[in-house]
Amino acid sequence: MSWSKARNKQMTTCTQTADLKAKLFRGFSDSSRLSILNTLRKGSLTVSEIVDQTGLSQSNVSNHLSCLRCCELVVRKQQGRFMYYELADMRIAKLLDLADELLADVAQGVRQCSHYESSSVNKLSQYSSD
Repeated sequence: MSWSKARNKQMTTCTQTADLKAKLFRGFSDSSRLSILNTLRKGSLTVSEIVDQTGLSQSNVSNHLSCLRCCELVVRKQQGRFMYYELADMRIAKLLDLADELLADVAQGVRQCSHYESSSVNKLSQYSSD
């Protein structure tokens, strides 16, 4: 394989990896999904418990859980007559912990960033920039 072909293959692989990572982070980018994932850091919960803890509607939680399950970020397990949801991998909780740590340092810049405008930006006020 020539150097040029090898370089093109490497660039294609890097682009595919970046696209896949971007798709993964889209799972975290919705404030409802993020709220659900944050709640599941505490352990397994039913839909009703997630609704109570997040303040989201039951239909909203169910739709986002379906998305999170499809992306393999959340799994469900039946216990008796109840279905419990939990993080599929504890590295998700670690990633959220790292995001909390990073945000503690950069919250002011993120809050002021005009490139990430959305209605959920105001929710960032819960993080201190001190």
